[in-house]
Amino acid sequence: MNILSKTIDNIFNSYTTQTIGTAQIASVLLVVLVLALYEFVVYRVVSHRAFYNKSFNICIVVLPFFIATIVMCLQSNIVITLGTIGALAILRFRTAVKDPVDMLYLLWSVHIGIVCGCQLYEVAVLTSLVVTIVLLLMNYVSIGRKPFVLVFQCAPEKDLEILSNLKEVTSRFRIKSRNFTERGMNYVIEFSAKDPTALTERMKGLEIEKFSVIEYDSEDVI
Repeated sequence: MNILSKTIDNIFNSYTTQTIGTAQIASVLLVVLVLALYEFVVYRVVSHRAFYNKSFNICIVVLPFFIATIVMCLQSNIVITLGTIGALAILRFRTAVKDPVDMLYLLWSVHIGIVCGCQLYEVAVLTSLVVTIVLLLMNYVSIGRKPFVLVFQCAPEKDLEILSNLKEVTSRFRIKSRNFTERGMNYVIEFSAKDPTALTERMKGLEIEKFSVIEYDSEDVI
């Protein structure tokens, strides 16, 4: 029992009530503002979504301000620390994050808030710069083959000829849908290729009523 009481006393004694000055608050919020706006620009430029999500971008800019001030308060008083932990434990967020990259930007915002709240500005700046470089490299450096979707309509006797031409262009394809209609057959085929131009030229020489080649990235159709 004495060991437990001594441990509790040591924890309480390690927390000395500190007064947070106006200059300290202003410096933290200023650095947070600069880094949050920097993240805002990076998301706007690097985001690969077909439709830009401005609401999410505003969210990742404002979020670090709350986190930074919370961290500053946690460092000042143990009572505030325990109360904040209890309050945050009952919060539940039900909004689904559809794009995994969006989760990265949320973690980036949390990182800015926590690190700036601890006044480790150099860590926040260097991490943001390194993350930006990695995002640019991963988004703009093309590695491997791009995924495409081929949609076409043809006569029933022409489908084998079209599939054989597709095999000559790429061996990586999968028939996603095959529909039979009075006018012929409709195909939806997923395939991968570095450049679909060769397939497009071949399709033009065949007797096809219409066809479309669509590039897509995850859930975003381009």
